[in-house]
Amino acid sequence: MRLVFCGTPRFAVPTLEALLAAGHEIALVVSQPDRPAGRSQQVAATPVKQTALAAGLAITQPDKIRNNQEFRAQLETIVPDAIVVVAYGRIIPAWMLALPRLGCINLHASLLPKYRGAAPIQWAIAMGETVTGNTTMLLEEGLDTGPILLQQEVVIGSEQTAVDLFDVLSETGAPLVVRTLAGLSDQSIVPKAQDHSRATLAPLLEREDGRMDFASRTAADLWNRWRGFQPWPGAFTILDGKKLLVHRLRVAEKAESGAPGEVRVEGHLMLVACAEGTWLELIEVQLEGKKRLGADEFLRGVAMPPGTRLG
Repeated sequence: MRLVFCGTPRFAVPTLEALLAAGHEIALVVSQPDRPAGRSQQVAATPVKQTALAAGLAITQPDKIRNNQEFRAQLETIVPDAIVVVAYGRIIPAWMLALPRLGCINLHASLLPKYRGAAPIQWAIAMGETVTGNTTMLLEEGLDTGPILLQQEVVIGSEQTAVDLFDVLSETGAPLVVRTLAGLSDQSIVPKAQDHSRATLAPLLEREDGRMDFASRTAADLWNRWRGFQPWPGAFTILDGKKLLVHRLRVAEKAESGAPGEVRVEGHLMLVACAEGTWLELIEVQLEGKKRLGADEFLRGVAMPPGTRLG
């Protein structure tokens, strides 16, 4: 097929590579503009752009697309059979949705209609799901509301973080897109409307999502949120008016109860009470303005008298 591919981050790269390997013609790659990245804030090409350049593909990086007449004329000249969209980061306008004969095909990293939105991988883990997956769908003007084409389930490991799951869903989603295009081409796939009554949302993450609420969340809840919110916003609380970042933690087995947020020091262990009589062990922490430390070393430098509370 003659395709246009829209994508930006590393998540989209395996799909672009799989489409090329399957023999499709990628007439144009569309990616977001290059932006400053990392501590140096040097302008870096997007991962999709890097892959496209290495493959000798034509690439464009419009800042805006909705009313971009030059970009529209470029796509209309190409006359693509389909437009494949994977983590592009822009809302696809109506004129673009209507352009290709097979439509705009999107890879979304959840089992729609669950977890519609910008952060489906993070929220699936944060909500304690044990199974998620990928969905290919036909894009329409609503947010992740289009008809489903194919789906695949992926088990979420009990220790997996969002970083781990990103890689798994990225790699498994690529062949799903190739299969989807083949099924649309030979009409073996019939688009299926989503059950909108079962929809859940996965909004863009905010810094406050990482705040640990010991009063209303159990240790398991906070563990899941920590796994889901890697690498950002992570997990943090407040100790004596200063932010305390929690880099590593685990659910602790402890029979006695404590007031939510109460810290108990047991040898080299730093335990904090959570909702419903549950406990977390804080393994590696970082006090605002200080370096990252294991709990044992942290406790040697910071007094934690009985009655100390976090939050």
